[in-house]
Amino acid sequence: DIFGASLDITWELDVWGRLRADQSAALGDLQAQGFDYQAARASLAAQIAKAWFALGESNEQILLARAAIVVREKVALSIRERFAEALVEEGGLASQLRLAESDLATSRASLARWQADRERALRQVELLVGRHPSGSSLTTQGLPNAPTPPPAGLPSELLLRRPDILAAERRYAAAGMRRKAASLAKYPSFSLTGSRGTLTENLHEVLSSQFGIWSLAGGVVQPILSGGRLREEERIAGHDETIALGQLQRAVLRGMGEVEQALIAEEYFGKREAMVADSARLAGEAAEAAIQDFADGAVDALTMLSAQDRKVQTAFQLAELRRLRLDNRVNLHLALGGDFQLRGK
Repeated sequence: DIFGASLDITWELDVWGRLRADQSAALGDLQAQGFDYQAARASLAAQIAKAWFALGESNEQILLARAAIVVREKVALSIRERFAEALVEEGGLASQLRLAESDLATSRASLARWQADRERALRQVELLVGRHPSGSSLTTQGLPNAPTPPPAGLPSELLLRRPDILAAERRYAAAGMRRKAASLAKYPSFSLTGSRGTLTENLHEVLSSQFGIWSLAGGVVQPILSGGRLREEERIAGHDETIALGQLQRAVLRGMGEVEQALIAEEYFGKREAMVADSARLAGEAAEAAIQDFADGAVDALTMLSAQDRKVQTAFQLAELRRLRLDNRVNLHLALGGDFQLRGK
């Protein structure tokens, strides 16, 4: 019996740079995965923020629905009393009573709807942060104020912070290195092989240096007959590089489009919110005046009911617009690479 232990080492001299190209390609893939991780984190944060805004909107809509129920209960009671006393000239008609009761039922249905939306939004937040969706973290907090509008003329260099563009660029660079390595694979390779170990007839002497052996050899390998495999691998690598370039171009265009869309949406959301806020203010004043006029007998019940309905609808619309504007700010934050900060009001 012959016993032995050996350590073999092979070293290839990178004369043409093929190994360096392979190493650069692997590094590019690693960097691309790092940027993918950053993009995933930013996307998760955006989903949490939007879910939280949906929860805040539901809380505000619930308050509005409850306030509408209180007012419409008073209106329905007033019309019911006039109807019971047959005060037709003062708004005691059966049709007006039914309309008031219908508006009251609609407000109660809206309250139930927004309560259900709040429960769903809360559980969505809990799922996104990794908690059991039990709904135990119920909050009554409303929507936050939107930060100051972004400045005009944002530089295009902000796109260079987008993780998806950086990842696409690293994949394109890695594909180029793989194409280079495939091209250099046609050239001869130079290698050195070394071996160091022991060889003995006794097992207990395997680790003894007295029975050591070693060898050192060099070699040159030149691919001659490969059946076109190397040329085909180079062609495939070239196609992969072209595909990676197209994906990079698409990522850049998508990023520019998302920024432009978010900026345009921000402009019109701001205008709509200002107009609806003014409309809600006027509708509130009109509703208060209509209640007083109805009590004085100056207007009929239909006018008062219409004013109350407009007040409720504009208030609901304003809360929804505020949430949509905050969602758009999140989209703009992502479009600018997730590192664009603005001070709040």
